[in-house]
Amino acid sequence: MERETPLEAAFYETEQGNQPCRDYLLTLSKDDRRDVGADIFAVQQGFPLGLPLCRKMGADLWEVRSDIAEGISRVFFTVDKDTMILLHGFTKKTQKTPQNEIDTAENRLKDYRRQSR
Repeated sequence: MERETPLEAAFYETEQGNQPCRDYLLTLSKDDRRDVGADIFAVQQGFPLGLPLCRKMGADLWEVRSDIAEGISRVFFTVDKDTMILLHGFTKKTQKTPQNEIDTAENRLKDYRRQSR
């Protein structure tokens, strides 16, 4: 079922005020950042979407998948009400998503929920 209104987007923020997903995006080239941003925007407009753009990774955890010059960008997110919370991003260079990247996203999701209480 398609959403009537697009999701807002917000960066997960640590208690120290850091925004690790934003920091990741700023490491990308301007062209790659534009491409990843366009893919995030597409997910905002049509969530829930499926492959190849978006994939569910676990309970309340999805990834936006973007092809970029350096490899494959992955941005993990959760949805809280009408907001897409961007939790973690990284550039994947192998077929399999490294478990430590999934663990990082899951830990940030837990922290986000704890902060939101």
